[in-house]
Amino acid sequence: MPVRAPLLGPALLAAALLTACGTTPEPDARASAAPSPTPTPTASPAPRTASLGGPGTACDLPVSFSLTEDWEPTEVEPPADPDFAELIRQGPATIVCEAKAEGSSDIGFLRVWTAPKGPARATLDAFVKADKSKGTTLTDLKVGGVPAVEARYSVYSELMEEWRDGRSFALVTAGGVVVVELGGLDSGEDEMVAAYERVKSTLKVS
Repeated sequence: MPVRAPLLGPALLAAALLTACGTTPEPDARASAAPSPTPTPTASPAPRTASLGGPGTACDLPVSFSLTEDWEPTEVEPPADPDFAELIRQGPATIVCEAKAEGSSDIGFLRVWTAPKGPARATLDAFVKADKSKGTTLTDLKVGGVPAVEARYSVYSELMEEWRDGRSFALVTAGGVVVVELGGLDSGEDEMVAAYERVKSTLKVS
């Protein structure tokens, strides 16, 4: 008895006929109508930061802290001519490092000063008074887990012929008193104040 080939079902038969004619079967409409997966929203990246004050950074300081990356730090070298030594001094303090707000339209800077050992409050008060300030308010606080004092005041800008906001804080370290100052023509702007507050919140005593 001859052996019969197995019978093809209707769907397989149709596919075989289409393939034989050189035609590819249409995809299932239900599959093509399936919704595309919804992309997962991504959070905005946090501002990148740079460390300052530690080994290998731009300035060798008795403290270390974090700066937003657009702030460019530079070590301040003592002038070769001693007649210009007063240019890097303010009251009892000497400037050792400066960071400028390079990535902003605002004009501002953060300066780190050091002074001989002594009470932080007296050092900061003398530092601020040497800048021809007015309306100074001193507040005790802790920065980097150690006692510190902060000053808020107004400083007169001879260039702009107006008063601008100024703020700074001081704390005692093994290397003497460190004063961190926020200055510049736009020191009262939110972006400038945020950079100063970042220093306060990330500062560590070496």
